[in-house]
Amino acid sequence: MSRLRQAAADYIAIRRALGFKLERHPRLLAQFAAYLEEAGVATVTTELALAWATSPAGTSPDWHRARLAVARGFAAYLTALDPRTQVPPAGLLPRCAERATPYLLSEDALASLMTAAGTLTPPLRAATYTTLPGLLASAGLRVGEAIRLGRGDVDVAAGLLLVRNSKWDKSRELPLHDSTASALAAYASTRDRLCPAPRHPGVFFVSTRGTRLVYSDIRRTLLSLARRADVPAGPPGSRLRPHALRHSFAVATLPDWYQAGDDVDARLPALSAYMGHASPSSTYWYLSAAPELLAVAAGRLGQALGELP
Repeated sequence: MSRLRQAAADYIAIRRALGFKLERHPRLLAQFAAYLEEAGVATVTTELALAWATSPAGTSPDWHRARLAVARGFAAYLTALDPRTQVPPAGLLPRCAERATPYLLSEDALASLMTAAGTLTPPLRAATYTTLPGLLASAGLRVGEAIRLGRGDVDVAAGLLLVRNSKWDKSRELPLHDSTASALAAYASTRDRLCPAPRHPGVFFVSTRGTRLVYSDIRRTLLSLARRADVPAGPPGSRLRPHALRHSFAVATLPDWYQAGDDVDARLPALSAYMGHASPSSTYWYLSAAPELLAVAAGRLGQALGELP
């Protein structure tokens, strides 16, 4: 193992010992170390860190900033071992002022995705990608939470899901719709039949190799399924990614409450807790400027002004 790769492994081990999860760091730092070695340098420079962070073609500025943040943290650690190390300055890739346009999936689009997933091969992959999007859309999970689910975290008999040690190291227990619980039970049965001896035996969702799913594979598969199912493109500036299913869950919940005549303001803290947010203000981030909610707001305003029945 090269000195840079060993330093990266030590850096990850130290930060994880301090309580950081660092789920993407091992893969990204391995790529970064390989990039530096290919360039023939023995330490981090600002120029190379910036070039590596922005090198993937067709990726978003947000992803470039995330990659640079990983490189920057590693460089700060490396300065204690090699004084020649350059730490890229903060704000080198400034955040864009504009918010990304949300990509919201309709029920029909989600059904099309799941139908297309059923045609995947081998059968275990089809079962996994038929069930996973349905869970994300019906329970509003973060994709990382679904990836980390253990078999003991899913109680299909009670219709409960335990999300352990998620953001801010908090856990929460979620009641599931009967159809969701049934789908998870069916998946577990199929998984155990097709993969009776997985390499990661405690994981609920498994790959065809019997290992834990990887975010990049989920994202690529979701995009491939969308093309196969002819899912309509979102509005300009939006892009389909796994997080869109969580966003769609949040937006779809409020019209249902309005149609049922519920006190939405009173129920919003419950939605916030269900999604694992620290406060309702975080949930509002998902709800602002969504077309479906703007239509509801316009209707309620018309009723208040006496313009609509």
